[in-house]
Amino acid sequence: MSRVCAFVFSLLLALQVQAASLHASVDRARLSAGETLELTLEMNDVTQFGKPDLTPLQPQFEVRGTRQLNSLNTLEGQAKATTRWVITLMPRQSGSLEIPALQLGDARSEPVQVQVLPSDANTPVDLAPVFMEASLDEQSAYVQAQAVLTLRINHSVSLYDDSNLSPLQVENAKVEPLGESRTYEKLINGVRHGVIEMRYAIYPQQSGELSIPALTFSASMVDSSPQAGASPRTGKQVRVSSAPMTLQVKARPLDYPADQPWLPARSLSLEEHWSPDPAQTPIQIGDSLTRSIVLKAEGLSSAQLPALPATEVAGLRRYPDQPQLRNQINERGLLGSREEREALVPTHSGGLELPSLEVTWWNTREDHLERSSLPARSVQVADNPALTAEAPASTGSSELYALWPWQLSTLVLALTTLAGFALWWRARSQPAVLRAAQSGPSPRTLLDDLKRACQANDPQATRQALDAWARQQPETLADMAARFVPLSDALDGLNGALYSESGQYWQGEDLWRAIGTIPTAELGQLVNGENGSLPPLYPK
Repeated sequence: MSRVCAFVFSLLLALQVQAASLHASVDRARLSAGETLELTLEMNDVTQFGKPDLTPLQPQFEVRGTRQLNSLNTLEGQAKATTRWVITLMPRQSGSLEIPALQLGDARSEPVQVQVLPSDANTPVDLAPVFMEASLDEQSAYVQAQAVLTLRINHSVSLYDDSNLSPLQVENAKVEPLGESRTYEKLINGVRHGVIEMRYAIYPQQSGELSIPALTFSASMVDSSPQAGASPRTGKQVRVSSAPMTLQVKARPLDYPADQPWLPARSLSLEEHWSPDPAQTPIQIGDSLTRSIVLKAEGLSSAQLPALPATEVAGLRRYPDQPQLRNQINERGLLGSREEREALVPTHSGGLELPSLEVTWWNTREDHLERSSLPARSVQVADNPALTAEAPASTGSSELYALWPWQLSTLVLALTTLAGFALWWRARSQPAVLRAAQSGPSPRTLLDDLKRACQANDPQATRQALDAWARQQPETLADMAARFVPLSDALDGLNGALYSESGQYWQGEDLWRAIGTIPTAELGQLVNGENGSLPPLYPK
């Protein structure tokens, strides 16, 4: 019993040590004054009870609400309990604010930075119960560059869940929804409004003026003063639309290199990872190195990112994997990434020089040409006693000297093949040599076997019996078929039955009769027998 108690105590202690951490995250890091955001605190320590201390939030945030969510997930046979606290916060001021570190027991979260933008002073005083706002993060954008459209549905009254929003379709542009819709609260003219926010990434495909059509939202409002006996879903139907917008699309700059793919992005980076790292681990001939190159671009989808140049180095074999494409959504839109992994196996010792890698792109934030690169890398490869190194590619007399034995052996092989073919052709044109002595089954026996196979209408058995009978004839079966048309036609029918699905319908009577049409003296004696005629195929 004491062992069981000790085991349970050690297990709980291990869980507490492993999971004594409090993770903090927000649903959005940029918002306007008067809007709420959600702070999520997550802990997977099953031994910790109580609630986080929210007192440090009071100076800069108003706590509007807190809800607790408990979940139990099973991963690889292990149960994992998680507790989340979702806290609704209203910033008390605009500017760059910090959500301070919060504490629960011995666990402490990390601070989180949020940006609160000033509220719009041009908001009308008289607002409808439900209205829409649409805005673009940029008034102009380059062709194939990202422009983010934000659509907000503000409502000061409660709405039923029968709402509907028309789809966004923009001619001459690709549209990517940026995640699911967000819901939060916002003070507008001192009135609390619920907000439904959707964001879209728009990629114009040609320069000029791009028209973004109006979107329409419809829903049923909850009747604040329902009459007696009225249905609970008899609210008034409301229908509102956003204002149409125009985006100015700029053409590709003239000073952008014509031989490079067009990459308009807010930022672009290249990362390189090795496993194992050749700078820290000795490498021998035949060892496998995994090189991973990650291209990330803010403002581009992963489908827009080009393939990276292959690592073509003498003395290094390359085995590439399929590229991994990923899209992440942040406050500024899409962050596309392309990861290319390849296995590199050195085939000879010495220093191998991997060239530098460069990607040309256009910085849309600062509006100029940029180049991101990875530096060249030198890999030192040592001899492997268990393997024989392959000589690197070279030029000059040494290469000619190495290739000469192979050329000579190839020439000898070709001459031998030609001589053998000539002898075969000559022997084929000569008449067959008559057997000095008969061995094996007699011609009469072979002819009987052929007859039985034909009578059974079995193409496989007939082919075998025909080959055995033909081997004891003075000329080949092909020569006989070339001289006698009935035999040639019968053989064509047999071959067709052997190599097609119609073999089950083949009849051997034509072949057996064709054998009897061969007017050879010796063959006539074998076939005709004593009465000088071919025995009937189907005797009565």
